[in-house]
Amino acid sequence: MSYFPYNFHGHIEVICGPMFSGKTEELIRRVRRAQIARQKIQIFKPALDTRYDEVQVVSHSAQSIPSEPVESARDILKHLKDSTRIVAIDEVQFFDKAIVEVVSKLAERGYRVICAGLDLDYKSVPFGAMPELLAIADEVIKVKAICTICGAPASRSQRIIQSVDQVVLGEKNEYEARCRGHFDYESHLRNLDESEKSAPLN
Repeated sequence: MSYFPYNFHGHIEVICGPMFSGKTEELIRRVRRAQIARQKIQIFKPALDTRYDEVQVVSHSAQSIPSEPVESARDILKHLKDSTRIVAIDEVQFFDKAIVEVVSKLAERGYRVICAGLDLDYKSVPFGAMPELLAIADEVIKVKAICTICGAPASRSQRIIQSVDQVVLGEKNEYEARCRGHFDYESHLRNLDESEKSAPLN
């Protein structure tokens, strides 16, 4: 028997934290437990996330599980099967603002919804619709990584490549986990300025 009476009431779980904190790993763990209980599950991810695989949801620790890539939040409702009881959504921060309405609607219909995503972007600013999702969640699981500088619990994602785009898909060559004390967004700007100054003139 499930801990929550999902068959009767909807429930929203949001797993959040920085990169390399095990968010996707926790989502996969919860999905696999539900599969053991023979509950019908559908897993979705944004189609733009092709870092490790175009279809599979893959954690940084190489755990994986099949999913359905979708272009927009409302596509989740279009692809929903009648037998589904649990909906899992990875990299939820990449979806458009309609994801809040979609997740709410699923919960109102009695689904258990498990979301995983970054709560903060590379500037340490709330990412996309995550603030709204955290506000409407019945359960929030905030996980932390390990700071690459001092080994303390890390809650920030430090970008170490030169880009000012909010969405830059990356791994350990592009990002590091940092604690609050060692997170330095300004260093990213300084590096960007220095590279522009050293660029050859046309």
